[in-house]
Amino acid sequence: MKHVIRFLISVMLLVTNLAIAQSSKGEFPDHSIRLVVPSGAGGVTDSLARLLALELSQQLGQQVFVDNRPGASGITGSQFVATSPADGYTLLMVFPSHVTNPSLFSKLPYDTLKSFAPISLVSNVSMVFVVPKDSPANSMNEFITYVKANSKKLNFSTVGAGSLGHLGAEMFNAMIGANITHIPYKGSPQAMTALISGETDMYLVASASSAVPFIKSKQIKILGVSTKDRLPIFPDTPSMTESLKGFDVQGWNGILAPAGTPPKIIERLNKAIVKSVASEEFTKKLRQEGAVGFTSSPAEFQTLIEKDIIKWGKVIKDANIHLD
Repeated sequence: MKHVIRFLISVMLLVTNLAIAQSSKGEFPDHSIRLVVPSGAGGVTDSLARLLALELSQQLGQQVFVDNRPGASGITGSQFVATSPADGYTLLMVFPSHVTNPSLFSKLPYDTLKSFAPISLVSNVSMVFVVPKDSPANSMNEFITYVKANSKKLNFSTVGAGSLGHLGAEMFNAMIGANITHIPYKGSPQAMTALISGETDMYLVASASSAVPFIKSKQIKILGVSTKDRLPIFPDTPSMTESLKGFDVQGWNGILAPAGTPPKIIERLNKAIVKSVASEEFTKKLRQEGAVGFTSSPAEFQTLIEKDIIKWGKVIKDANIHLD
């Protein structure tokens, strides 16, 4: 009888331990999380991703590490995440190339809308509209008048065809009926140097913070910011929409997971991101970059993606821009 009792007790202990182990295994997260950045190290997106990873690590109780996978306008890193297990342990930080790529490339190795599960936005980023110090225009209205009179003689800098700065400038062209010529450069330093030297006549800078030293030293002039609201780091600079109604070029960063990730995990990650973005350190860093923290529900983020695909698709089609 004693042997039977001991056996039953052993079985009960075994069952209990298995239940505890299974319960522990089912809790998310129980190991580190990979945050893929589909661009190189050192850029604004990478910087924000690393700061977010630190905040999320504290919120989730597990290490969140950044994995840079640059290439093909963000497609390389995005494909990696699209084909990863839908378990919440591989995430993707995206930026506007995510919504412009479907129109810039004839074929993608994933479905932009169906291959990912939105979690939350992280930030809104405004571009800044700058001109050479010797430009005759000192305001957005003056520049628009100047362009209309000299449009075929003028050109604009960008960091490359299909970049948000390129698309924003083409939108500007279309809205004022101008034809300023596009001149792409290898990167922001080259594009800025061209503007400073007078080689180009305007530049929509993606990273507001990178323009600050040149504006302060009066090597260039800032005429406007590209979003509807003014920026904390340029409180006296008007939004371009104040002179050009309807003009809105909004950069953003957001977090996606592979499609099929369980709703409970999406909810857990969303709450952690919202708390992380609200932190004092993250807010401070965003302001330095000319951005503001901005979170959303998964559904709201999905709506933004859908709207931006349509918005930029029209600009790309009208300007006849292709990258393949």
